[in-house]
Amino acid sequence: MKKVLSLLAVLLIAASLVSAQSMMEKKPSAENTLTVYAYDTFCGDWGAAASVIPAFEEATGIKVNLVACGGAVEMLSRLRLEGKRTPCDVVIGITNDLAESAYGILESYDSPYLDTIDSRYVFDPEHRLIPYDYGAFAFVWDTESGITPPTCLEDLTKEEYKDKVILIDPRTSSVGTGLLAWTYNALGDGWLDWWEKMSENALTIASTWSSAYGLFTEGEAPIVLSYTTSPVYHVMYEDTTRYQALLFTDGHTVTIEGVGIIKDTQHRKEAEAFIDFLLTDAQIDLANANSMYPVNSTIELPEAYDYAPVPEKIYANSLPETSELLLKWIASVIR
Repeated sequence: MKKVLSLLAVLLIAASLVSAQSMMEKKPSAENTLTVYAYDTFCGDWGAAASVIPAFEEATGIKVNLVACGGAVEMLSRLRLEGKRTPCDVVIGITNDLAESAYGILESYDSPYLDTIDSRYVFDPEHRLIPYDYGAFAFVWDTESGITPPTCLEDLTKEEYKDKVILIDPRTSSVGTGLLAWTYNALGDGWLDWWEKMSENALTIASTWSSAYGLFTEGEAPIVLSYTTSPVYHVMYEDTTRYQALLFTDGHTVTIEGVGIIKDTQHRKEAEAFIDFLLTDAQIDLANANSMYPVNSTIELPEAYDYAPVPEKIYANSLPETSELLLKWIASVIR
């Protein structure tokens, strides 16, 4: 009898060990957590994450640990400091103008949904950063202001637009940096001349997009630097078409937001699933929350996007010499 009891005890202990081992093996998949670094606006109450993340978790069963990291530059700095110790699996919100400095920490991923993206917006041929939305820098004007809308960048330097334009500082805002690239692309060697003229003609050069756009909607000036998609917000949430984007004959520079997988991630499959979700089911929510265009060409947009015209002529280059342009701008315009 004792032998039987002893044997039974051994079997129970063995069963317990097998059960414990099984639980340990299942624990990582049960947690199934993907850590995503993103910029603050994406993570905010009104950001895309509020709808995108719960939808992804429900669709895939993968839990997301979302970490707000400030702006794109701050995210990259944090990732470099953390190095191989970073808990991050996916980084979202790195734009094409910052791409060169991000490639070293990312792995390539050939998503099956890449063929839905217009090749003009695929700025990384190795797919370390995959675009998920984009916007075109533009000047937005108040149609009730009574002014004649300008048709090109040079028009803004004319006397009739004196104190009627709000610019944004490229030292403190990515939108300002976008204008720097835009003028360089469109005007070539004359880009600094344009800035020198506009430093006298503009009402102000605001430090941030929010401060600039706030002055604009308060009626301080009838023209402001923003995006061709900015009117979407006013149509969707204010039911007004008063504010409209201007398409210029000399083209527009686009900003493209990308998502990438961190090197040596332990959650590669989950990271791939997240990117695929951004390129498909999340496209409308991303577009609406960010007031940007979706990259997936098969997506049907809300009617409000009829007021977000897509420029025929665009510049989508990443301009690796942006820092050099900024130094020239400071020397010439800021004296």
